[in-house]
Amino acid sequence: MGLLVNGQWKDQWYDTESHGGKFVRESAAFRGWVTADGGSGPDGQPGFEAVSGRYHLYVSLACPWAHRTLIFRKLKGLERHISVSVVHPHMLENGWEFRQGHSSHVDHLYGLRFLHQIYTRAKSDYTGRVTVPVLWDKQTETIVSNESADIIRMLNSAFNDLAGVRQDLDFYPQSLRSEIEEVNERVYHTVNNGVYKAGFATAQDKYEQAYKALFESLDWLDQRLSDQRYLVGNRLTEADWRLFTTLVRFDPVYFSHFKCNRQRLEAYPNLSGYLRDLYQTPGVAETVSVEQIKAHYYVSQRTVNPSGIVPVGPKLNLNALHGRRFLGPDLPAA
Repeated sequence: MGLLVNGQWKDQWYDTESHGGKFVRESAAFRGWVTADGGSGPDGQPGFEAVSGRYHLYVSLACPWAHRTLIFRKLKGLERHISVSVVHPHMLENGWEFRQGHSSHVDHLYGLRFLHQIYTRAKSDYTGRVTVPVLWDKQTETIVSNESADIIRMLNSAFNDLAGVRQDLDFYPQSLRSEIEEVNERVYHTVNNGVYKAGFATAQDKYEQAYKALFESLDWLDQRLSDQRYLVGNRLTEADWRLFTTLVRFDPVYFSHFKCNRQRLEAYPNLSGYLRDLYQTPGVAETVSVEQIKAHYYVSQRTVNPSGIVPVGPKLNLNALHGRRFLGPDLPAA
């Protein structure tokens, strides 16, 4: 765990003291945008043209933010167009790293040892956290974006003209964008980031505030899903996938490791079936590694779990019947 300061790596935990014990997430530093023609992105971000083979994703199978991008890459049919390197799940004194001799955890572009070397390759004096996902441009050798919310929208539409890409799948349809944004806003602050606010808090009141907001939102989501299959418009949208990557980590990690222990997700009648429904979407299970998820959180975050012991349980049954098909349509078949 650490960050870069003027291009130099520092092994340093999050500074909660300056925020009264509250965890505050750092904003993404790279906010370029891939577009079909290379024009500027929303709000004038620098544009990069959507070309097959030009881009590379750096991800962790443990990280919920990076997980979003892997799901979109899989479902949209972008695997042949965008290559991937996966960091090792243990994030220790050197941050995210690659491992020599581990064929599944190597930097396929430059053979580097640490992800922070990718950041300084893009900006030699970079200051900030070194996070995944990273969307890398092989042509200009720079980071396009390290903001997962932006990257999934690029993957959703920018590459639609390339061969084999699922143009029929639009997870951010124009007619539903306002409602998607409303759901995303609450889910991000109280659920996606809410579990971290609870887990990384170093003051009792800040932990309890995050805990309360988290379970109020989980209760709200469970009720919302009682009579509709998905969160918005009764069709799969980015709102579902943004929530899914937190839900699939909840029982194995957040319940115990982050002290989000009012109840396990499986105790929610609708959210539990919804989680299984999304997990069983063709291709999605291939992006989930509960083993790497648990290894990352319990081994890497020694401030939260000093022993580094990884719990054996809980037993998960993500392939069980979900009983939600009567509420809405499946994702169109490829």
